[in-house]
Amino acid sequence: MRIGIGASSFAQEDPAPLRLLEAAGVTVVPNPYRRRMTEPEIMGYLVGDRLDGLLAGLEPLNRRVLEAARGSLKALARIGIGMANVDQEAAREMGIKVSSTPDGPTEAVAEATLAALLCLLRNLEPMNRALHQGEWPKSIGRSLAETTVLVVGFGRIGRRVAATLSSLGARILVCDPHLPADADGGGFPTVTLEQGLSVADAVTLHANGEKVILGREELARLPQGALILNSARGGLVDETALVEALESGRVGKAWLDAFWEEPYRGPLLKYPQVLLTPHAATYTRRCRLSMETEAARNLLRDLGLPVVA
Repeated sequence: MRIGIGASSFAQEDPAPLRLLEAAGVTVVPNPYRRRMTEPEIMGYLVGDRLDGLLAGLEPLNRRVLEAARGSLKALARIGIGMANVDQEAAREMGIKVSSTPDGPTEAVAEATLAALLCLLRNLEPMNRALHQGEWPKSIGRSLAETTVLVVGFGRIGRRVAATLSSLGARILVCDPHLPADADGGGFPTVTLEQGLSVADAVTLHANGEKVILGREELARLPQGALILNSARGGLVDETALVEALESGRVGKAWLDAFWEEPYRGPLLKYPQVLLTPHAATYTRRCRLSMETEAARNLLRDLGLPVVA
């Protein structure tokens, strides 16, 4: 069998997941572009190389792509938690087995969110930049203990973020329309999006899908100078509305690790108050090894191949 690897960084830090595939006797076909593939590229890759399985990153695996690979592609294993780039209904119709690694990113993304929020609250990046320019600025920041954080999306990552920030003194509010009506938000107050936005000093997004959560109307509800953090999906925030909110000061600072197009070359590059990272919240050795190993095992299982310990 032939297995493709969509994720460009697969096994870069630790070759163990690659050895797991090789031990099962499959032929591994590397990503020829060494970056996220576009729709025509992933389609050509799947069809041209007659792949039986795919270790998927964030490349578009929509109905057109899956239809083109129909008959050869038997299973795809997403390295990560989000499935917005995979048309799961189409995959089911075509008999393509689909899996993901929902637990792997939790710790790493929560850590990155904490690091980014502290960086924004304590003005670390502008002080560092000024000091490198020969200046000696001392900027008064804000403590987590005086910060109300709205956590939007209360799955595995949202829960870990809430618990981590709360342990350091932050006041946590939870918004998730998928929570049962009688849920207590893991001990944190649950609010509607409108209620939470009106009082939040910071909003951190950990929701699924691509539907806009923070558009012009929602951003206008925020207190002046609020912080926005998004490590989930670029489409959750209206880019134009965010730029307008930054210009007006409604949003004081932001951290983005997920973008509308990647690599990102958009207007937010002009705003020094926006901390930008290249979709790297999961990039710890521990997290990547965990996700890649689990995805490789999932794929071998779904292809009916042995998993050699």
